[in-house]
Amino acid sequence: MKSILQSRYWGVMARGMAMGAADVVPGVSGGTIAFITGIYQELLDSLSSIGPHSLKLLARRGPLVAWRVINGNFLLALFGGILISIFSLARLISSLLQSYPIVVWAFFFGLVLASAVPILRRVPRWSPLVFACFVGGALVAVAVSELRPAQIEATPITLFLSGALAICAMILPGISGAFILLLIGIYPRVLASVHELQLLNLTCFAAGAATGLMLFSRLLSWLMHRYLASTLAFLAGILLGSLKIIWPWKLSAHGVESVGDKLVPLMSNTSPTTFVARTGEGAHLGAALIAAFAAMALVLLVEYLGNRHGMEKQ
Repeated sequence: MKSILQSRYWGVMARGMAMGAADVVPGVSGGTIAFITGIYQELLDSLSSIGPHSLKLLARRGPLVAWRVINGNFLLALFGGILISIFSLARLISSLLQSYPIVVWAFFFGLVLASAVPILRRVPRWSPLVFACFVGGALVAVAVSELRPAQIEATPITLFLSGALAICAMILPGISGAFILLLIGIYPRVLASVHELQLLNLTCFAAGAATGLMLFSRLLSWLMHRYLASTLAFLAGILLGSLKIIWPWKLSAHGVESVGDKLVPLMSNTSPTTFVARTGEGAHLGAALIAAFAAMALVLLVEYLGNRHGMEKQ
């Protein structure tokens, strides 16, 4: 077994930390980070390899063979990075969203916008069906953005089901697991469980997430291998449609104030000028544009380095 301390796995862990930081934000998907950093397909294939076949290998040929089949070093490094990021950065990111909401949302807006570029570039061919998938993905994301928060009680069952639903959204570029948790009204409870290390709640949520991840990753991996063009177009549509969710300048909408206005993207979008007139607060347009363009440059740089690394390996 190759050592987890090899340089490749430090890089994978760093990608995991970036995914974890993104997943804390309601509106940004860790799947987006996985895609632009070049590990999306490997992630899906590794997760989909976990199942009855790997359990049989474990029983018949031992843990080392089973570990290699499921790409265990990769998954350990990636999810280790995600967990480190969630537990270390959740409070910081929440604080930044409270203190500098417009600038933070502008950064993620630029990040998501630029992330559509590498996905669209990888669509091998365009046809009416592929274009329809692209439009359908955008419409799905816009429809999700129009939903308004519900409120459900945080019980072991609801936490399990919430984890399964959120993790499916997490590995879809463009739809945030945290945003889905926000829609069903359980996001503040999950965030509090992380901050306060409420082990029972976290265990129920993690069990649901693990179950959903195993099932949904198989479906996505199958689609990526058999219907690549349509799947990529659909994912790109979801990504661009989700921009409505993370538009930086928002006005409070009825029914969301109890969750925290600065943290919740479920508010009506408006222009910077209208935002200033209605709220009396600064639009921070200059800082927002700098943050957005910095995020776009970061995405394109990561894509360039990833492509260059791939060419050097060939």
